[in-house]
Amino acid sequence: MSKIKEAFEKGKFVVTTEIGPPKGVSLDGVFKELECVKGRVHAVNVTDQQSSIMRLGSIVTSKFLLDAGYEPICQMTCRDRNRIMLQSDILSAYALGIRNMLVMTGDHPLLGDHPEAKPVYDLDSVGLLHAFGELHAGRDLSGNKLESVPDIYVGAVVNPGSDSLELEILKMEKKVAEGARFFQTQAIFVGAFFEKFTKSIKHLRKDIKISGGIVPLKSAKMARYMNANIPGVVIPDEIIQRLENARDVEAESVAIASDILSAIRPMCDGIHFMPIRANHLVAKILDKNGMKAL
Repeated sequence: MSKIKEAFEKGKFVVTTEIGPPKGVSLDGVFKELECVKGRVHAVNVTDQQSSIMRLGSIVTSKFLLDAGYEPICQMTCRDRNRIMLQSDILSAYALGIRNMLVMTGDHPLLGDHPEAKPVYDLDSVGLLHAFGELHAGRDLSGNKLESVPDIYVGAVVNPGSDSLELEILKMEKKVAEGARFFQTQAIFVGAFFEKFTKSIKHLRKDIKISGGIVPLKSAKMARYMNANIPGVVIPDEIIQRLENARDVEAESVAIASDILSAIRPMCDGIHFMPIRANHLVAKILDKNGMKAL
């Protein structure tokens, strides 16, 4: 059974973080980075060729994390595989003991390190969620019967800061209808935006759990880059100035993330950290919020 599903159902405030597989075959760096949060997070997201950059696969990385005592959330994007391979990978992940998966469409290859690669996008995220439901019901997308069925706790992503919030919620409703049971959000920097979003999805809350996304900022330059390049991310000038004027940028980053966590915690069921190879900052944020261990 999924341990994060169990934690959510018991009413625990679920804390998750994220790791990117290596561009190579050694996981030493991954395990070294995660040491500081072991026993302090309920699960670890494993990204799937994030930003269209070729890396070790999310399924095999999730299996190694599982064997090392972590609860993995294996991400699956629609970009690189057709419906045959997507369904096969769902079965493969379940056979390896992976019980949590997060669905997303995936960044276009033009944004990555193989811009000449051909995108697939046979299914979108809603279509992939439908595939999970069909497999759980004992049949594939062509209606063929399975010999045994996977039971995966499946989630999706949502952007509370989207310029088209109504369309974002409409797509979220479709994801819920197709079986998404938990959502991780895009990075939140303005509590008021998140509050508006949560009020807009009250009709969905009985069916789903929401984890608010937090990205620890490493510099004012990073904040400006995110403002300019990541849709739905709005980082106020006040936060950028705090980083710019800080004597200790890392300490200020931890303080900013802690402020955001405190502001949104009453409105969500958990927090999802996207630390971008900086899980030591996650450990410090948890310390600052008195979240010592599970």
